[in-house]
Amino acid sequence: MEPVGSKALLRRFRLDASSATVRSDMGALENRGLLMQPHPSSGRVPSPQGYRHYVNCLLPPPGVVVQHLESELTNLSLRWASLDDLLWHLSRRLTDFTGLMSLITRPVSQEKTLKEVRLVHSGDRLLVLLVESSNNASHLNIRFPYQAAGEVEAIETWIREQLSQSRNGLLDWSSIPPQLHLSGTVLREAIDSHRESKLTPETGAVFHGMSRLVAQPEFSSSNTLGPLLELMDSKPDAVVAMGEMQPSCVWIGSEHPQAALSQCAVVQASYMSSNQGIGQVALIGPMRMAYSNALAAVQSVAKHLGRVLI
Repeated sequence: MEPVGSKALLRRFRLDASSATVRSDMGALENRGLLMQPHPSSGRVPSPQGYRHYVNCLLPPPGVVVQHLESELTNLSLRWASLDDLLWHLSRRLTDFTGLMSLITRPVSQEKTLKEVRLVHSGDRLLVLLVESSNNASHLNIRFPYQAAGEVEAIETWIREQLSQSRNGLLDWSSIPPQLHLSGTVLREAIDSHRESKLTPETGAVFHGMSRLVAQPEFSSSNTLGPLLELMDSKPDAVVAMGEMQPSCVWIGSEHPQAALSQCAVVQASYMSSNQGIGQVALIGPMRMAYSNALAAVQSVAKHLGRVLI
């Protein structure tokens, strides 16, 4: 990204103004924080705030490239042997159409809310049925102390009352009656262990076009490139906001929580699979990317995935 001076703008857009007028206007924009001068006596480049203003207020309609992408998605046959094959193909096509690095995460199921707990005691075992808000149920088969056998009906009643008063499906174990302490302790450990295992789902992302990204002049410095490569190597799904369903989102520079992306822009959109899992489609590039095309492209691919994975 090279700084642009007043004479370059006059030649490019054939403005009916003098160089002094253009320099004055650019100075005014710089004072508002929308432009900046990388070096003394150089031209100006948009600041991150300037790009944010452009995205929020000045986006043009997307170009014809997005129409070509949508046409290809419409004609895409379901010939892929696995979800990963489909995501790899879409990621490559996104990069081909936009020239940006693309990334698509696999759908991750949202955290379930506990709706009901049913208990069945048999010998030294207790069968625990956990019914969750997404109409999914989990079964736990745990060893149950013989001396707590008489507490099963009472602890089930206590849990039912707790869930009827809870808005988030959590149980207040601190309020359990003393006479139910033994059965409550066993159940709490089993349910908490089950929840912890659910909080670490298999995640991951496929991405394509890293070479396109590192070839940009903004990433010619190893200080800029190193942290980005390390992030993509260790945790690529940290590029996007996981677990949130949203039509689209644009991160510009330091707006992104990952410092490795402070010189990038990230455009993302969400999709949902049939089991209510949420995935993200993203494009990563320099802050001077074609935002209108990038937004339309990730939205198109996200909508397609939502239809295919019903």
